[in-house]
Amino acid sequence: MTTLDNSPTPTATGSAAAESAARHLWMHFARMGGRGQENPIPVITKGEGVHLWDDRGRRILDGLSGLFVVQAGHGRRELAEVAAKQAAELAYFPVWGYATPPAAELAERLAHLAPGDLNRVFFTTGGGEAVESAWKVAKQYFKLVGKPLKHKVVSRAWAYHGTPHGAMAITGLPAMKKDFEPLTPGGFRVPNTNLYRHPEFDGDVEALGRWAADRVEEAILFEGPDTVAAVVLEPVQNSGGCLTAPPSYFARVREICDQYDVLMVSDEVICAFGRHGHTFACEKFGYTPDLITCAKGMTSGYGPLGALIASDRVMEPFLRPGVTFPHGYTWGGHPVSAAVALANLDLFEREGLLQRVLDHEQAFGDTLRTLLDLPIVGDIRGDGYFWAIELVKDKHTRESFDTDERERLVRGFLPGALFDAGLYCRPDDRGDVVVQLAPPLISGQAEFDEMTAILRQVLIDATSVV
Repeated sequence: MTTLDNSPTPTATGSAAAESAARHLWMHFARMGGRGQENPIPVITKGEGVHLWDDRGRRILDGLSGLFVVQAGHGRRELAEVAAKQAAELAYFPVWGYATPPAAELAERLAHLAPGDLNRVFFTTGGGEAVESAWKVAKQYFKLVGKPLKHKVVSRAWAYHGTPHGAMAITGLPAMKKDFEPLTPGGFRVPNTNLYRHPEFDGDVEALGRWAADRVEEAILFEGPDTVAAVVLEPVQNSGGCLTAPPSYFARVREICDQYDVLMVSDEVICAFGRHGHTFACEKFGYTPDLITCAKGMTSGYGPLGALIASDRVMEPFLRPGVTFPHGYTWGGHPVSAAVALANLDLFEREGLLQRVLDHEQAFGDTLRTLLDLPIVGDIRGDGYFWAIELVKDKHTRESFDTDERERLVRGFLPGALFDAGLYCRPDDRGDVVVQLAPPLISGQAEFDEMTAILRQVLIDATSVV
């Protein structure tokens, strides 16, 4: 692996950056009140391999790949050089009726990598835009084929699908939506596949899968098949804590979508590009959707880029004479990001990163499961390089934490304690309380051991907080 070889050191600019951030930077998903010298904003200055450094010179293990993004690791000089070369040759031109060589080549490559007949690529700059685009495509598709009432979308409880108004209406997180309501109408929810929170199935994941798939059919019938356009689901559900499902669940949802002429959308913004050892995780779980949304790991974070990939069936009416899809983004298919994505995919092949995940996913899960002896750890679940540790107040009853306890644990103690101990990961309570882990795909047993050791001590200390 080629990395930038200048090891980070503490700099005087770090505190200045924190002060500037406190005064002027509107951070995402963050509480900004009371930040300043007494409560400084963390400033990340450098990255190399699987590690980050802050402005105090501390080395931190990146246990979340930035935000499920940096698949190939930090400091990959070859990706930075590709970006610089492309920017010098053609920094920008839109794909609004035009093409650039990187965008055209990347579209062809993604079409070859996608399953089935998903052959048409619509570029965005991120995952939320890709989900937004998928809903627009579904609505217009059904108008073009003579079924104009089909506009509703079914998704799963606690699922996160983005923050644009349309994507947020598909998102199944009430607390995230309440400040922005009313949202785009048409989003409806079905149960997710959290086996730990369905003890009535006695650990039978197949039975849970059948039950949960039946709820999808139930929702379509309740709303009326002539009004439902799409079912949107992730191969492994992010919010709620890495919720997996058996392949039979996805196969049954595919049958239901076919039966009622509903488009099946695989939201792979997190799951694609190696997170589960495949370019697209739907292949691992045995289903072929009508649409795939993806982003994040496509460039390993070296440029912003997302995409919607459509099947030939969905694309057909948009190719009819006189038809336009009146939708687009200024930065969609940006030539620099597209060039970086191509180089990133080359790197994946050259270093065998997909197979690496398949070879090491069992060891990752087994290492994390050594934490099950802790009284605060209720469940450990996941797949590939995407795992969650569910924390509980009472291990025997599976009782979760109340609102005040969540405040102290998830927003008060865990983020700072983990970071100070040298691990960046994600404490979360969108659903039940979990700690999520998704390290770069170049990680191995040494990183699994380091993460687990840090987590053990911090979770022991966490019991005194709640």
